[in-house]
Amino acid sequence: MLAGCDTPLSTLAPAGDSANAIAILWWAMLIGSVVIFCGVLGAALYPLIRRGSAAAPSEKGMLIGGGLVFPSVVLMALLIAALLVGDRLSPRGEPDVLTVEAVAEQWAWTFHYPDGRAPTENVLHVPAGVPFEVHVSSRDVIHSFWLPRLGGKIDAIPGQVNVIRLQAAEPGVYRGQCAEFCGVGHAAMTFTLQAHAPGSPLGDAP
Repeated sequence: MLAGCDTPLSTLAPAGDSANAIAILWWAMLIGSVVIFCGVLGAALYPLIRRGSAAAPSEKGMLIGGGLVFPSVVLMALLIAALLVGDRLSPRGEPDVLTVEAVAEQWAWTFHYPDGRAPTENVLHVPAGVPFEVHVSSRDVIHSFWLPRLGGKIDAIPGQVNVIRLQAAEPGVYRGQCAEFCGVGHAAMTFTLQAHAPGSPLGDAP
């Protein structure tokens, strides 16, 4: 089962700051859900184990402590963690950050660069170790831009531009996928991101 966590499309094999934050949040939510499950299970089993004991807690104490305070504290901690992760994925408005346009259509992605390089189809070229923003839009139906090892997903909506902030920690090739069913060719609507070593040419073609 653990071998499935290290696939090219696994969010549990992060290769960037944003993806790492998402993976940490996933583990935190898993731990939080296990803690809540164990607490509920313990509350259900305790009366059976301690049946007839004078030291058994009151029903009011069980309801307030186990049914209100305990889950509220755990869920509030998870909410705060989720908000912090969401902030890391949001664009910061930095003037010098690399900006790439990703235009979706059935069933391909076209990437446009700000430095005059020719657009590329289904291959996105960026430098490694540098934050970049992807401005995502669509020419036809709703799609979803997703690079699991680098960050979260964001919808590509006709007539609207959504922005996501990502970063590849190391040079390499990272797989992406449309994560919104968009027609019969949806499963084949994949792309790759090539993160180049700092200072190396990014290239104009896949």
